Amino acid sequence: MRRGGKKLKMKRRTVFSLLLLLIFAFSCAFLTACEDADGYSPRNLARMRKFYVTYGDLSNLPPAVAKLPWTHNCILMDKVKDVNKRIWYAEKCWENGWSKIVLDHQIDLELYERQADPAKKLTNYESRLPAPQSELSRDIIKDPYIFELAGLKEKIIEKDIEKAMLEQIKTVLLELGKGFSFVGNQYRVSTPNNDYLIDLLFYHLDLRCYVVVELKNVDFKPDFIGQLQFYITAVDETLKKEQDNPTIGLLLCKGKDKYSVEWSLKSTTAPIGVASYEIRNYLPTEEELNRYLK
Repeated sequence: MRRGGKKLKMKRRTVFSLLLLLIFAFSCAFLTACEDADGYSPRNLARMRKFYVTYGDLSNLPPAVAKLPWTHNCILMDKVKDVNKRIWYAEKCWENGWSKIVLDHQIDLELYERQADPAKKLTNYESRLPAPQSELSRDIIKDPYIFELAGLKEKIIEKDIEKAMLEQIKTVLLELGKGFSFVGNQYRVSTPNNDYLIDLLFYHLDLRCYVVVELKNVDFKPDFIGQLQFYITAVDETLKKEQDNPTIGLLLCKGKDKYSVEWSLKSTTAPIGVASYEIRNYLPTEEELNRYLK
């Protein structure tokens, strides 16, 4: 068995080497015959072959794959081996208008693992919101969120994080995803006798609703849910218009216990999602952010 296995490996290597030589020879011959030809390097020809082998019938490509530029598809083929995952990234890329730099970075940040699996998301949206808002609200949730904020020290408090998020709001919007529009921070809602401050308030253009975000620099505690529920009700009472959908909440904590979160969400009538987050000292380029957000 071992000898047979070695022979098989040697045959595969030989075939692969011959294939590379064939591609190289074809590339040289083609470029010699067509001096003005561009994009037919050995590497690009190998990618063309890989593209054909992967998708087969080129007249029936997945819609998102067919719409993306060639350079985007090259990144997907080089970095994402699983075809279903690759198509998911292609769809997100097309929906969000990512540049090739942003696409490459989102793959590095393992966006698929953080957003694609609904089983990993801790929300009560399905039982607290009407369809299709419940499904759409759940789809936007990631876990964990990764906020790339430069200039933060090791020991930070919530105000430090919030300040950095405001100063680098484009980066925050990039991570939150398409549709989020920033309304304000420490947003004041008032009763006749008291004032309350919401950490971060957004309006989601696709969901057509306000999104209340509470940021905690500690692990999840059940009493956080009660506070967030109050803020959601306050926004519904003071800001929500008749044409708006119900306000939703997003609680971001440093860590969480699944059962504590699930039990707490069952006890509240407000639509709330709970996710963890990480802070990293990396910033995308200005060009990258502007191309994504334009």
